[in-house]
Amino acid sequence: MKYSNWKEGIFLSRPNRFIAHVECEGKTEICHVKNTGRCKELLIPGTRVILHRPGTVGRKTEYDLIGVQKGNELINMDSQAPNKIAGEWLQTLGFSLIQAEKTYGNSRFDFYLEKGNKKIFAEVKGVTLEQDGLALFPDAPTERGVKHLRELIKCREKGLEAWVIFIIQMKGVHTFSPNWETHPEFAKVLCEAKEKGLWLTALTCDVAEDSVTVRKSVPIQLP
Repeated sequence: MKYSNWKEGIFLSRPNRFIAHVECEGKTEICHVKNTGRCKELLIPGTRVILHRPGTVGRKTEYDLIGVQKGNELINMDSQAPNKIAGEWLQTLGFSLIQAEKTYGNSRFDFYLEKGNKKIFAEVKGVTLEQDGLALFPDAPTERGVKHLRELIKCREKGLEAWVIFIIQMKGVHTFSPNWETHPEFAKVLCEAKEKGLWLTALTCDVAEDSVTVRKSVPIQLP
């Protein structure tokens, strides 16, 4: 996926989860943070960040904060990006049908896929937390994430295929793991999902200031 009209700045502060103060071209900009996660390990005062100017009429803020520098690594932290990245990746896999935001029963999933006789429901999760080359999800408790996993397990029990796609919004990691310390329930249900036959994949990304694309899969660490 591509961004246009980007600029770099220096992160100053985050008064609440929705906005950040960023120094850009000699003045302080109030920017919308496109990630409601904590991101405390990323948004550190003095850190280089990437801003995107969508140009939408009537916006309260001119810029979105979409990326942050962590050491030598540029990390995309746009929570709307993973579904777009996953959608582009799925297009390369030869599916005859790809539908976004597909409803099944009382649930709505990120993607519905068909290839031959295969009918697949898939959920996408964006990952921005990294510790010494290990990518972790979630960075905060996510009851919504647990709900999605349980709904996918129900799909699998009804004979459908079910996928969970973790889009790691950086490249410099070697392994993915559920975050047992932050949300043990999510980690336990992910293990249950794997045992029930869900297909799990974790994909790193090449991240530039103006683009994000899938790079490669990495191993998923489960008990």
